[in-house]
Amino acid sequence: MQDMEIAGYIASLFIGISLGLIGGGGSILTVPVLVYLFSISPPIAISYSLFIVGFTSLVGAFNYYRKNLVNFKTVLLFGSSSISTVFIARKFIIPLLPDVFFRFGSFEVTHSLFVMILFAVLMLAASMSMIKNRKIVAVKQTKEKPWMLLSYGVLIGLVTGFLGAGGGFLLIPALVILMKLPMKEAIGTSLLIIALNSLIGFLGDIGRYPIDWIFISTISAIAMAGIFIGSYFNQKVNSDKLKKGFGWFVLIMGIYIIVKELVL
Repeated sequence: MQDMEIAGYIASLFIGISLGLIGGGGSILTVPVLVYLFSISPPIAISYSLFIVGFTSLVGAFNYYRKNLVNFKTVLLFGSSSISTVFIARKFIIPLLPDVFFRFGSFEVTHSLFVMILFAVLMLAASMSMIKNRKIVAVKQTKEKPWMLLSYGVLIGLVTGFLGAGGGFLLIPALVILMKLPMKEAIGTSLLIIALNSLIGFLGDIGRYPIDWIFISTISAIAMAGIFIGSYFNQKVNSDKLKKGFGWFVLIMGIYIIVKELVL
C-alpha cells in the first residue's frame, strides 16, 4: 500500500472524527481526500463522496435521533425540495456537462478543473463560517415563508448534487433562523437531510460510473468509526475552539486546491 493511500485512510478517520466532534465540516474534505490521496478523478470522486457522506451522516443522525434531537417535520419540509434537486442534478444535468467548458488560448477549463475550483470556493466559504464561529440566533417571524424554505432546499440540493458535499454550514443556520430549532436539534436534523440528499444523489449516479463498492464501503466504515470516536471526546473538549481550528485547516486546504489546479 502506498504512503498516499495510507494517508487517505487516516484522513477518512478524521472526516468522521470531525463530524462527531463538531457536528459537521468533515464531509467537505471527502472529495479532496479521494482526488489527491487516492488519485480518483473529480467526477467519480464526487459520486463516491455522495455515498460516503450519505452513510456517515446517517450514522451521525442516528446518534442524535437516540437523543430525540431530529425534527422529522423539518426534514420533510427541506427534503421535499433538496432531495429532488439532488436527484435531478445527478441524473439529468451532470451527464449533459461537456468535458471541456471553454478555452483561453492553450488553457482549457475542463469539467474536472471547474469542479475542483468550485469546490475550493465552497471550502473557503465554509472555513469563514467556522472561523467566525458566530452564535446563530433564531429570529421572530410574523409569518412563515414557505418559498424561503423551498429556496434553501434547492440551494442545499445543488451544493450536494454538483459538489458531493453536505452543505451543513449552509443548512444549520437556515434551520436555526427559519425553523427556530435549537442548535443541537438543528445539527441532528441537518445530518439526516444531508444523508438523504447524498444517498439519493448517489442513486442517480448508478450505471454512469464504475463503482468500487469495496473501496467506498471501507472508507465509509472508517469514517463511521471516526464519528463514534469524535462523539466520545465531544463532551471532553471545547467544540468551539475545535471548530475554529478546523476552519483554518479547511481554509488552507481550499487555497492549496486553487494553487495546485491553476498554478502547479
